[in-house]
Amino acid sequence: MKVLVGCEASGIVSAAFRALGHESWSCDLLKTAGDPRWHIQGDALEAAHRLQPDLAVFHPPCTHVSGSGARWAVDHFVKKKTGPETFKGERGYWHDGSEKRRLQAEAVAFVLAIDALPIELLAIENPVGRLSTLWRPPDQYIQPWQFGHGETKKTGLWLRGLEPLAPTDVVSGREARIHRMPPSEDRGHLRSIFYPGIAAAMAAQWGKVHRIDCDIGEDCSCE
Repeated sequence: MKVLVGCEASGIVSAAFRALGHESWSCDLLKTAGDPRWHIQGDALEAAHRLQPDLAVFHPPCTHVSGSGARWAVDHFVKKKTGPETFKGERGYWHDGSEKRRLQAEAVAFVLAIDALPIELLAIENPVGRLSTLWRPPDQYIQPWQFGHGETKKTGLWLRGLEPLAPTDVVSGREARIHRMPPSEDRGHLRSIFYPGIAAAMAAQWGKVHRIDCDIGEDCSCE
């Protein structure tokens, strides 16, 4: 099949599909850390219209729809331990959430644009966040420890024409490594790197060639 992995700079998922013989491309606004021969640097929606893939897996940015940042979309008073008293004897400041709400709406609009693509087999991946309420609940939640990685990171999959992923390697260990990752300049990038075990499961389970029913005759074995 022709496969597009949108919003992927790591090249991990696209490489997993190529390993099983598929024509698999990654696409992102950033340069790839994978094989540049199979990477399109640019807009993923434009790439989807140009390539017309049989199957696509999208990893839309989760920054503005994540659960951890949801409170910044609400107008509220933020308390601080230091500084002058500004509100009913409290130290802090009043947060205006309008800009966060605008960015959140843009993020959801991008997901809706992905969902509107004329692709028969489509998966959208995103960590637990606001998409389930601002759009719709996912078709499946998965964890890295179900696919050979002893970590916790509950992730939603929104599927079209695809079956839910079946666990391939349930392991012990429930380390919340991503949650405890210390602040740094590249923290966002490190948190977004996809798990090879899940990528391998996607390629193996979603990349299968399905039989096509036909009525030509008993000797026909179309695939």
